Amino acid sequence: MKKSVKDLHDIKGKRALVRVDINVPLDENKNVSDDTRIQAIMPTLKLLKENGAKIILMAHLGRPKGEVNPEFSLAPVAKYLSKVLGEEVMFIPDVKSAKSMVEQLKDGQVALLENIRYYKAEEAKDDDMTFANELKQLGDFYVNDAFGAAHRNHTSTAKLAKVLKPAVSGLLMEKELRCLSQALDNPTRPFTAVVGGAKVSSKIGVLENLLDKVDNMIIGGGMAYTFVKANGGKIGSSICEDDQLEVAKAIEKKAKEKGVKLVMATDVLVTNDFSGNGENKFVKINEIPEGFEGVDAGLESRKAFAEVLKSSKTILMNGPVGAFENPKFAEGTKAVLQAIVEATKNGAVSVIGGGDSVSAAKKFFKAEDFTHVSTGGGASLEFIEGKILPGVAALDDK
Repeated sequence: MKKSVKDLHDIKGKRALVRVDINVPLDENKNVSDDTRIQAIMPTLKLLKENGAKIILMAHLGRPKGEVNPEFSLAPVAKYLSKVLGEEVMFIPDVKSAKSMVEQLKDGQVALLENIRYYKAEEAKDDDMTFANELKQLGDFYVNDAFGAAHRNHTSTAKLAKVLKPAVSGLLMEKELRCLSQALDNPTRPFTAVVGGAKVSSKIGVLENLLDKVDNMIIGGGMAYTFVKANGGKIGSSICEDDQLEVAKAIEKKAKEKGVKLVMATDVLVTNDFSGNGENKFVKINEIPEGFEGVDAGLESRKAFAEVLKSSKTILMNGPVGAFENPKFAEGTKAVLQAIVEATKNGAVSVIGGGDSVSAAKKFFKAEDFTHVSTGGGASLEFIEGKILPGVAALDDK
């Protein structure tokens, strides 16, 4: 267990250097178009404010690649943050002028430092701690509330925690780690994982790690066709990774050895035009005609998936089961999420693990309908794979 911001005492007047993930989408007028990530850090900010800390936020926006680029400025985010907090957030244009500006902060006041990725040293792969030591001057303690960037071994996410102590997790980081760990390490059974997405290759680690933990595994989305082809089925022009056929077979074999029930789609919605405007029809998953590709779970498959999910007590979803971005191909993913929502109402613990599954969950339901919706795409993927996250490892142990 890592120390959390709740474990700190007597922080009145002290400077909290806080790494957050507010890499939010901006529209063409530079207005925040989705503030989910901003709302997610509010509990940590409130706690620090109530305890009278001076708060200096560090964050990134997009990928400026170590150069100053106005397109990736956090200035509009500072403006939005001021609105949410109902008070002026001090915007610090660069690290050079930060020290004198931080000295003007009052207890409970919030400042936001310009995009930390404007500095090449932020993403440097080496062990040079010069930039970490420079940032260290701005704070009396370090808080990492950026789960979405916890898989990055960057200066503000990992190296800084080694030189600025105490180094603790924020409330969001704490919740992410608790919910994901609970699902993976201490699940109420039966435990079902839904693993979707386009490619087997990007999910090998997830599949491998989960097979040691789950009772049921639902495999959906584009990656299912690699399994179908590995078993000699006809997949038409569906997405398939020919170099992963042996991997698919090995995963099936491991599932059998472990006594994990693999639930694959048996029927599928296919189309001859990915825009959705061609011919769309249901066929058996291993009999997809030439010129057609699978784009969503079929009616039988949706029923089978839902049955397994509704009888589960712990559910982890990582990846959609169809091309849900197109409303015509979204019904399968919607049905899976609907079943997860119903299971949650009946007492199951449900964790939606990052990336596309979160986009789908938010498109069709509310975050409150699930036990936990992760804010980290790549981070939750690596956590589910069982990898060590540098941003977490560097924090103080309880």
